Amino acid sequence: MDDGAKTVQDSLAMLQIAVESGTTDLVASPHANSSYTYDPQVIQQQIKDLNQSMQGKLRLYQGCDFHLSFDNIEDAIKNPRKYTINGHRYLLVEFSDLIIYHNTAQIFERLQSARMVPIITHPERNSLLRQRIDNIAEWVANGALVQVTAGSLLGNFGKKAADFSRQLLDRELVHFIASDAHDVKFRTPSMKEAYAWLAEHRGEAYAKTLCVDNPRATLSGGEVELPYGHNPANGRKWYQFWR
Repeated sequence: MDDGAKTVQDSLAMLQIAVESGTTDLVASPHANSSYTYDPQVIQQQIKDLNQSMQGKLRLYQGCDFHLSFDNIEDAIKNPRKYTINGHRYLLVEFSDLIIYHNTAQIFERLQSARMVPIITHPERNSLLRQRIDNIAEWVANGALVQVTAGSLLGNFGKKAADFSRQLLDRELVHFIASDAHDVKFRTPSMKEAYAWLAEHRGEAYAKTLCVDNPRATLSGGEVELPYGHNPANGRKWYQFWR
């Protein structure tokens, strides 16, 4: 789909890499933006076919890299389970490299009011977001979550991305580590190297929370926990939807 695997064979090869690196469950996240049309029915069928081919070695789920365009936002509010991970409440949100909307906090509030939890994807790779760590902290304080790319921790996206990833970790602003895989050579779905880095620098329990427990929670719409000793969403009115 779009800028990821180009053929079924590419997809299957990527899934095999994921299996060999220890992954049991994986969320596909084709884009919904101005360049790529998000067609849930097509995606569901492709995921079904890939799951059948994998014969239980790995479970693939539907997700979406959601861009904050007007049409997307309005459609998501009307259809809050169309774009979320596995049809539950967590929504992967990818920011533009060209503009960060001044009313992002209000946009997130609208999504949250429709019972969706925004997960900001790879902010460390976005040059505009790297200048807005205090804004990210504000969004997190108000209930948003943050996902960092595994390769960023390892320096695969350059020093700036690596340094910002670690700043986010230091500020307790990271809730998920994900592969954001696109191919079988440069951006593979292997998570074992990033898991090992986290375990070495932050501890095994920390690595498990960000790489296993929290990602698993998104598949069922369950609670995301943190190794920091507090829940990111406590105290927010919209959070009472799930209490």
